[in-house]
Amino acid sequence: MKPQVQLAEARAPDGARLTLHAHDGHFVVRVDGQALMHSALAESEERLGELVAVAAEGKKGARVLVGGLGLGFTLRKALAGLRRDAKVEVSELLPEVVEWNRTFLRDLNGSSLTDARVTVRIGDVGAVLGRAKWDVIALDVDNGPAAMVSGGNSSLYDRRGVERLFAALRPGGRLLVWSAGPDRGFERRLASAGFTGVRADAPRAGVRARSRGYVIFVAERVA
Repeated sequence: MKPQVQLAEARAPDGARLTLHAHDGHFVVRVDGQALMHSALAESEERLGELVAVAAEGKKGARVLVGGLGLGFTLRKALAGLRRDAKVEVSELLPEVVEWNRTFLRDLNGSSLTDARVTVRIGDVGAVLGRAKWDVIALDVDNGPAAMVSGGNSSLYDRRGVERLFAALRPGGRLLVWSAGPDRGFERRLASAGFTGVRADAPRAGVRARSRGYVIFVAERVA
């Protein structure tokens, strides 16, 4: 068995240690030694990107906010389905993750970060929400509503955070949230904030997700 080779590391604001590893042609991101993302198990990230494109379908000049760059699969898949006049803002907390995508992971995401539709912001996605009204907000931050990297990320998914997400969407906009598993409490908070059509998009048959139990929450702002 080929050993994993550590390529780089970074520190989250709360001190959690993120490391990037290469292994047998694939890449793994670990948090304090625990696997968070694997390039061979990216179906769920790609599914999130597909749902972004579906949510923006037919909208001229759609404004899309992607929270969390990760290994770049969601962004690449979204760009493949979005119109040429779409504007996509990617918010990534750690500058090192952006640099990894530009260097070690370049062959995974191709020219996504140099696409004319894309703007990359370094920082907490929560600080970006109020800068514009969005047609689509897609969050793949940490491990979803159950934070793994930083406890501070949970503020995106609590009652106040969900209300901010609702306010940041244009009428007719859609929220997409990657989660490591079902979360009925989060679904209730979405509904209480005014979202409609709340549902959990579950893995398709045969999918090899980073967690087979993952779901993507889909919620609409009607007005």
